[in-house]
Amino acid sequence: MTPDPVADVHRLLAERGATVATAESLTGGRLAALLTGVPGASATYVGGAVTYATALKVSMLGVPEALVAEHGVVSAECARAMAEGMRRVAGATYALATTGVAGPDLQEGKPAGTVYVALAGPDGSEVLELALAGDRWAVQDATCLRCVELLRSVLVREETTLG
Repeated sequence: MTPDPVADVHRLLAERGATVATAESLTGGRLAALLTGVPGASATYVGGAVTYATALKVSMLGVPEALVAEHGVVSAECARAMAEGMRRVAGATYALATTGVAGPDLQEGKPAGTVYVALAGPDGSEVLELALAGDRWAVQDATCLRCVELLRSVLVREETTLG
């Protein structure tokens, strides 16, 4: 990873004429803040939604109620649906999504640090399950950094495939 992975992600997106959007739950807007903290981010970051409440995941992002009922919101399935929904809503090339438990309490019987991050793009979507340690801030911070790493790895992989 380069010294500034966020700037590198924006560079890789710009080289392709691509954009990214975010759908956040446990990170509460911190991923959007991280991505927009780089000068020139407006060229590649189109926006995002903080869908902390389940009802917003359903109404804004189109996460199916049946999926929530079967798998819960702290799940790989929900993360994937959030990313795919945000990509569709924003009209972005890529979308990142975060869902999980920042803590300190259990949610859906899952402990703090249980996190799912997803990336939806033109070639499909992928989800990472993370088991993170630390307080709320540390879990949120690590989640945001893993999202940036995930997007960067996909962009580099595509660059290698195309180049």
